[in-house]
Formats: sequence, structure tokens, C-alpha cells
Amino acid sequence: MDNEELLEQLADIHLPIEISYWPPAPGWWILALFLLLAISYLVRAFMTRRHLQKICRAALAELDKCYDKFAAASSLEVNDSKMRYINEVNSVLKRVAMVHYSHSEVAGLGGRGWVDFIKEKGDSSLLNPEIAEALSFGRFQTQCEFDAEALNKLGHSWINSLYLTNNRQLSTSQEKTN
Repeated sequence: MDNEELLEQLADIHLPIEISYWPPAPGWWILALFLLLAISYLVRAFMTRRHLQKICRAALAELDKCYDKFAAASSLEVNDSKMRYINEVNSVLKRVAMVHYSHSEVAGLGGRGWVDFIKEKGDSSLLNPEIAEALSFGRFQTQCEFDAEALNKLGHSWINSLYLTNNRQLSTSQEKTN
């Protein structure tokens, strides 16, 4: 046998089967699952953040509405409007606190306990003794002296601090109530 006869006995070259893109390898399935979980987490975090910002804006708008009513009152009814204003601010702050903390922790607070709660839970850097006294006992007095603009600023900073820095605590407290 010569070389040519041996070469004729060889079979033709067979090309391998083309690699298909479907079904993907298990690693791609795992990667797709992780991407799906990451996207769903980011969407949920974004939606929660937007929801908190919307609620925060509503609470701040209500606080501003209270201040605007106080500012629009005539000079003859300053004392009544101050008493109404301190009660409305207390009401807004307490409702905001009840969103963030358990009902049993906040609902019964009043007086010095309420002021201590405000100091402990949010940004109370603008809380001075005059405002603390007004928040504590203002609704039980017939006359109360405080700086309404400083109280409005305190309310804004306290509400912002709760909504924009304690997102995790809010989401965990909402999960507990559901």
C-alpha cells in the first residue's frame, strides 16, 4: 500500500456542531437571577424612597399651613392663634411620630415625656427651653409665649430628620404592623 491509497481510506473532516445560544449555561441562569433580584430590590427601594418623600412633603405642607393660619391671624387674637398653633403643631408632630414608631410608644406621650421623645428620636437642635415648655404644657395653658417661626423651623427639621434618615426603621415598623 502506498501513501495515496492510505490517504483515500481516511474519512472526510467533520466540523463540530455549532454552539447554540439556547439554553444558556447554568452560570448565566444564576447571573440572570441575581440581576433580577438586584433590579427588584432597587425598584422597591426607589419606590419606598419616593413614597417617604411624598409623605414628608405632605407633613411639611400641613405644618406650613398651620404657620400660615397663625401668621394670617389678626393682632387682636394673637393669644388664641398662638394656642391654636401650638396645638396644631403638636398634632402634626404626633401624627408623624405615630407613623414612625409604635402606637403604644407615642400615643400616650404628653408633657415632658413628649418633649423628651422629640429630643431623642429626631433632630431637635432647634429646640430651646421656651419651645420645649410650649410643646409640653402649651395646650393646657391660657397664655403661652414662644417664637412661632422657631417652632416652625424645629418642626421642619424634626420631620425631615425622621423621614429622610430613618428609612430602615420606618420600613421595619411598617412590616411589623402588616
